[in-house]
Amino acid sequence: MSYVEVPGAKVPIRMWTDPSTVEDGAMRQLHNVATLPWIEGLAVMPDVHYGKGATVGSVIAMRGAVCPAAVGVDIGCGMSAVKTSLTANDLPGDLSRLRSKIEQAIPVGRGMHDDMVDPGRLHGFPTAGWDDFWARFDGVAEAVRFRRDRAGKQMGSLGSGNHFIEFCLDESGSVWLMLHSGSRNIGKELAEYHIGQAQKLPHNQGLVDRDLAVFVADTPQMAAYRNDLFWAQEYAKYNRAIMMALYQDVVRKEFKKAKVTFDQVISCHHNYVAEERYDGMDLLVTRKGAIRAGSGDFGIIPGSMGTGSYIVKGLGNAASFNSASHGAGRKMSRSAAKRRFSTRDLEDQTRGVECRKDSGVVDEIPGAYKPIEKVIDQQRDLVQVVAKLKQVVCVKG
Repeated sequence: MSYVEVPGAKVPIRMWTDPSTVEDGAMRQLHNVATLPWIEGLAVMPDVHYGKGATVGSVIAMRGAVCPAAVGVDIGCGMSAVKTSLTANDLPGDLSRLRSKIEQAIPVGRGMHDDMVDPGRLHGFPTAGWDDFWARFDGVAEAVRFRRDRAGKQMGSLGSGNHFIEFCLDESGSVWLMLHSGSRNIGKELAEYHIGQAQKLPHNQGLVDRDLAVFVADTPQMAAYRNDLFWAQEYAKYNRAIMMALYQDVVRKEFKKAKVTFDQVISCHHNYVAEERYDGMDLLVTRKGAIRAGSGDFGIIPGSMGTGSYIVKGLGNAASFNSASHGAGRKMSRSAAKRRFSTRDLEDQTRGVECRKDSGVVDEIPGAYKPIEKVIDQQRDLVQVVAKLKQVVCVKG
């Protein structure tokens, strides 16, 4: 579909979904965002749903301002995927050992490494800039600097919630490795600190929602936020790169006879800020639950833990600020999913996938998410499908 335009206070709300299917709370948030004095455009992805301040699945373009809640608290969260030389014929009938080896190599949930991972020992990991990256930690907000040791040990760990590691097959039988994670606790701490700082500023006192507080250009508060934001985005990128290197090491060892090779890794943020230019204006574009889909940009749009995912290539649609959805998107809250579904439902909906099937992940059940095929179909003018993947192993925190 092309987009539907809904009138907004300052800008129209361009929606790549049927507005009547969007929950009332999320529509209210979209209209609130459209009132912001600095806004220049708002694009809504088909996976849109209620979030903190701004919806998940929205792309907000502002001039001279940025809203921390429109980035999300998991700064830099995103996806990585890589095609391997393995095929379905190389796989054993029982994949539980592979899942166990992945979980041993990469801490999940609240877990972290005993010591900070040395990237120098990782096969093919690009270490250029690593030391400079950590040196810059001394320049982030003083309120979180005491987290240095924890941030180091969490680098290369998965987390919980909707974060995952998957072993997938495409429609031709080729094996792909895929993972989803972000900036771990340090990104959350930085996001919450800066949201709190923004809410105290005088220019934010009259906003319809205090969670939409912004920083404005040429202020020390904006400079401090941008510094910490871009550091956290880099942390998230390194976090995924280390996990992918550890994951590849597991696969090399488990399939030693196959002498596995890997294509170039595809990686994309879906909670972040970018400086971009549209219609002759320099804008700060926040994507919260959205990926960049400029012409030729590769992206990853995952479904739920029992359905499948898509590798896509962007079509460069300026109406969406060169963006596309970041996944299927939730259709019910975690608490609602726990009330509605049982572990038996989870077993049924993840049949054929080697994964956790206990009460701790019922809130991630496929039934709690929108159908990924429909979400992809609603954005055919934003992306072109390159590959469809189906997981056979899914690791959850």
